[in-house]
Amino acid sequence: MEPLHYSSLRDVARRIQSKEISPVELTTRMLDRIAAVDSKLKSYATVMREQALEAAKRAEEEIQRGMYRGPLHGVPIAVKDLCYTKGVRTMAGTSIYANFIPDHDATVVTKLTQAGAVLLGKLNLTEGAMAGYNPARDIPVNPWREDLWAGTSSSGSGVATAAGLCYGSIGTDTGGSIRYPSAANGVVGLKPTYGRVSRYGVFPLAESMDHVGPIVRRAGDAAVMFEAIAGFDSNDPTSLKEPVPHMLDELNKDVRGLRIGFDRRFATEGIHPEQSAALQSAVDVLSHLGAKIVDVQMPDVTGIRNIWFILCAKEAVAAHAANFPSRKNEYGPYFRGFLETGAATNATDYAKAVQYRKDLSTKYRAVLSTVDAFIYPAGNGGAFSISKETNYGSMAVFNAARDKYANSYNPPLGAFVYTYPADFSGTPTITLPVGFSTEGIPLSMQIAGQALSEPTLCRIGHAYEEATGWYKKHPNV
Repeated sequence: MEPLHYSSLRDVARRIQSKEISPVELTTRMLDRIAAVDSKLKSYATVMREQALEAAKRAEEEIQRGMYRGPLHGVPIAVKDLCYTKGVRTMAGTSIYANFIPDHDATVVTKLTQAGAVLLGKLNLTEGAMAGYNPARDIPVNPWREDLWAGTSSSGSGVATAAGLCYGSIGTDTGGSIRYPSAANGVVGLKPTYGRVSRYGVFPLAESMDHVGPIVRRAGDAAVMFEAIAGFDSNDPTSLKEPVPHMLDELNKDVRGLRIGFDRRFATEGIHPEQSAALQSAVDVLSHLGAKIVDVQMPDVTGIRNIWFILCAKEAVAAHAANFPSRKNEYGPYFRGFLETGAATNATDYAKAVQYRKDLSTKYRAVLSTVDAFIYPAGNGGAFSISKETNYGSMAVFNAARDKYANSYNPPLGAFVYTYPADFSGTPTITLPVGFSTEGIPLSMQIAGQALSEPTLCRIGHAYEEATGWYKKHPNV
């Protein structure tokens, strides 16, 4: 049998509901596992042991009284340390906020609590949710191999979920930070439609592109967490008022007749050959299951990397105005350089970047409107090897290491072409495993869709998982 710590969120939810296992027992086991292995993996910034046990006891008492709230009730989860938690430090990967203790919860934390989830703790991330780490903070370690990249800013979320240190986690995505950690750690990540999940109480990076979403081990688990955290929030002016769908109603429908777009050249040429083969195999599986594979053409994305950088850096400067440049020397080398670049960006270049985003988003949405979903990679291939010094280094040092890997397969566009379009357009995607390289490194695919198509994306992901079983493979932790 699969070890309990690697069970799916939905599976442990069923066992809790049937009283086969108690929330207190499950939470205690998860906390003990964190204590046993996370000193090496460093996924948690703060473990909330006392609060978690109190929440588990409360959930257990409610369930015993017949007050079952749903599939998150009594389930141990964790959140990225970008989300405010009342009375618990929230550091955002920085040294500046090392002692910041919010007086309220982020909306996403409130919603998880209302669903009865047990919050185990706060997860490590890159500084300010960009790419490099602050030297005062820990770097999460990829559980598949310690020298491998753990993904961008939601790295702790990806590591903890993959290593069986929670049953689901919260990440954020501005340029790929739900999708890269999911791909690098061999798990599932759902980047929702922009505004679908409130950003209130979540430290911003670039507010026009920041998304909040779940990282889990199954597509069905993503559906459960998404339904719990989605919905209108008057505290977030970008929050959408559309009703939250009943995600599990759609999940077990098959994919017969769904039109799935595939641009073979965009998705498979120039990337790691094993990633390319795995993606083509995944498309063949969906075709065998009855989906109709439709040839589509991705818009030209040449130059998207520089455009995203201009937009993100300029907005990040506004987000950090209280501390930058007045306390710039307290930032790490990467994020300090990033903010300096944003501060130096002139109005003309920013205006051109805004227009590029609008034009590309229009073209990208036009492609999405012709199909039910659009498949392409979440990156060039598996996670690349990276040193601790590089992760703590400057932008130049980090980018050189990343580009050395990326450019060996796809010069000069890199993996950015697969993540930035959905952040520009605010449209949803789900990332999930599609196999492993000969070196045992997880490979992944991204299924993109039109705005508000999260139920369909989870449905396709679930059908693929059931047909292939890649979710059964876990790191040896």
